[in-house]
Amino acid sequence: MSQEGYDKLVAELKELENVELPRVREAIAEARDKGDLSENFEYHAAKREQGRLLSRIRFKQRVLEHARVMDMSRLSTDKIGLLSKVEMTNMNNNAKMCYTIVSPHEADLRQGKISIKSPVGQALLNKTVGDTVEVNVPAGIQHLRIDNITLE
Repeated sequence: MSQEGYDKLVAELKELENVELPRVREAIAEARDKGDLSENFEYHAAKREQGRLLSRIRFKQRVLEHARVMDMSRLSTDKIGLLSKVEMTNMNNNAKMCYTIVSPHEADLRQGKISIKSPVGQALLNKTVGDTVEVNVPAGIQHLRIDNITLE
């Protein structure tokens, strides 16, 4: 995982624990004060929200427990790997693309970050500049030529 991704995950976890959870607990207390809990919709909704939040908190804690921040100085641009920025050409339509290969928890297509576990990420792994890769994606088979490899 990149340092940026790790820091973002830590910030999200702190936000959930220090802002969202107290807000939900306050909503539960408020709803409880309104009387009969068996027919109190606000109480049940707040309890469901609390369960959802606690589940997200536990998930993020587990991810952080097992996360390893990559040392950028030990990475190479000879072959495609985690945190490689890959410039390529789609041979089917000559479109140029640029993606960074990241951990599944950092993937965000809008930012040009694709998961190492995605079909494209798997196909690109360990390839070098000049290689042509055939990727089976939902839209069909894509032929990609690797033009350049840099580090994010």
